[in-house]
Amino acid sequence: MSVKSSVLRHARLAAGTALAAAAIAGGTIGVAAAATGDHPASPVAAAAVPAAVAAQPPAEQPPEGARATVKIDPNPAAPGGDITLTGNCGGGKGLKKVIGGFPDHQILKDVKIVDANPEAFKATAKVTTKVGNGVGPVMVDCDGEAGVTLLVTHTPSAGE
Repeated sequence: MSVKSSVLRHARLAAGTALAAAAIAGGTIGVAAAATGDHPASPVAAAAVPAAVAAQPPAEQPPEGARATVKIDPNPAAPGGDITLTGNCGGGKGLKKVIGGFPDHQILKDVKIVDANPEAFKATAKVTTKVGNGVGPVMVDCDGEAGVTLLVTHTPSAGE
């Protein structure tokens, strides 16, 4: 692989990860702001939202095939640290696989499925030491349903 294609691949990887994190953060902030209800929306903000969009009810569930949920503890995690993954398969048959990172850049190693229960699965893993500070995807396959979350990695400073 040439240096140019390697640089382009890394740039696309960084851009894609940043875009995913921004979309998740934006949705979370938007939901939190809407849920507070303490401050009414400004007339300018209310006018900026088309009536058709404002009138649509929120979706009940994610689309079929993407209903599994996963949580990582601790998050953020330090490189070399142990993490625990828990979640629900959202109708899937049970936890089959945990994937951390991208094919050429794995961020998890020693993944062990402790309990594959579709109602409350549990797995453990170790964050690789080859990652620095950043964000990476962690995906679960529940045999019919999939889920994804972001793992934040943080290298502790010398004083921590």
